[in-house]
Amino acid sequence: MSRSVNKAIIVGNLGNDPEIRTTSQGTRVATLSVATNRRWQSRTGEMQEDTQWHRIVAWNKLAEIVEQYLKKGDRVYVEGRLQYRQWEDQNGQKRYTTEIVANDMVMLGGRGEGAFETQRASTYGGEDYDDFPAESLEEGDDLPF
Repeated sequence: MSRSVNKAIIVGNLGNDPEIRTTSQGTRVATLSVATNRRWQSRTGEMQEDTQWHRIVAWNKLAEIVEQYLKKGDRVYVEGRLQYRQWEDQNGQKRYTTEIVANDMVMLGGRGEGAFETQRASTYGGEDYDDFPAESLEEGDDLPF
């Protein structure tokens, strides 16, 4: 029996406040940009750093939790599956995006006084983009980085 796995796990910081939408069928969807950093020392002894930006999509109850608790700068653990999409923009150009469709999230503390404690939220099964067509995406939906 063969088995395949499509799983992504990242721990990083939100680059912007989450973008929250509601589909035409009333389904809530949240889009997040999360930064992960890698640091290393070069052969010459200089410290190097690389930042990667990840587009995260959360659906339904998980989107509602994102809307309620997450803000720019928050540290978060996200687990989900990779999804690749393509569409044509208004000028007929092919556009591509890679996303992590979240099914598990852990909020890793907060900022300053009164910040929330570590909390965990999950969703299983989730939704796909069948009711959120690429045509409904706006030009500003792509990561600004």
